[in-house]
Amino acid sequence: MANTASNREKLIAQYLLINGEGSSSDIHSYLVSNTEDISLVTVKRDISNMRERGVVVEDGAGPATRYRLTLSGKLMFPINAHEYCSIEPDRRYGRTAYDFELFGGGGKLPALFSPEELIILDQATGVYRERKKSLSETLQKKELERFIVELSWKSSKIEGNTYTLLDTERLIEKGIEAEGKTKDEAVMILNHKNAFSHIYENVSKFTDLNKLNVESVHRLLVEGLNVTFNIRSKPVGVTGSRYRPLDNQFQISEAVERLATLVNKVDSGYEKALFSILGLSYIQPFEDGNKRTSRLIGDAMLLSHDLAPLSYRSVDEDVYREAILVFYELNSIVPFKNIFIEQYKFAAENYAL
Repeated sequence: MANTASNREKLIAQYLLINGEGSSSDIHSYLVSNTEDISLVTVKRDISNMRERGVVVEDGAGPATRYRLTLSGKLMFPINAHEYCSIEPDRRYGRTAYDFELFGGGGKLPALFSPEELIILDQATGVYRERKKSLSETLQKKELERFIVELSWKSSKIEGNTYTLLDTERLIEKGIEAEGKTKDEAVMILNHKNAFSHIYENVSKFTDLNKLNVESVHRLLVEGLNVTFNIRSKPVGVTGSRYRPLDNQFQISEAVERLATLVNKVDSGYEKALFSILGLSYIQPFEDGNKRTSRLIGDAMLLSHDLAPLSYRSVDEDVYREAILVFYELNSIVPFKNIFIEQYKFAAENYAL
């Protein structure tokens, strides 16, 4: 690894992610063991720069000074999701337990998008709104039908459903189930249709995140799939990760409420959607259907702010899963944010709901 400031800062953040906190000497030793020889003075200068940018904060004074990542430092930690997830789960350095500080600080979310990223999103929104203006009511209805097919297909495929896009279209439009597929696969897809239709018809109720809306969307998504509707009371595991979500029903409910409080302090529909998707996936409030619910809730937040909903049609399922795993274990939004921006641009250019 080249001994550059950006790489050193990434290693400093990595050390603090692993250990929670540390002194400048501890951090210096970690950097020396992971890269070329470097002076303590240089490490202290890097830490000072990170403090000025709000990435780290210090506690104590003098020799007892300790450093830890801020919420912004965690969320914006730069990471290659594919490289990280290619490491065996037991050898990764990420967290294995729920981080109570993530939603419970009582403050506000830092800006999740850079000014440059917001320009990209706003330009895409302009394209989306202009396309909507040019469509007749008949064409807009057809656009809605097409979107529902593509969302239902891809969101289900992310969860392992084997229906093709054409299979999904026949099922939704003609009620014809694909041969050689399970009944549950058809139900999963039709549930997406019902859940999105419910959101679309009640869009004004989704401007903010609340537990009632989350539960109502989840109920529609898992109807007929032998999944309980309520906040879970049992542990769940995450395939391919050592991360274990909360397993106490009361703590889970409180986590959803805290997430909602944090999200609802934000004005931006983009940021509300992004953090709702990641936050609900992280909490895993239900025994199954959590990521499906998070995607639909994210779309509800976008629609309620007159923004383009995401179908995820062009996303690679493995890339999606890796980005989610990175948020579980490192709390970094960076890989998923990249997906969000790309899928938003795609949605704005291809749909007009």
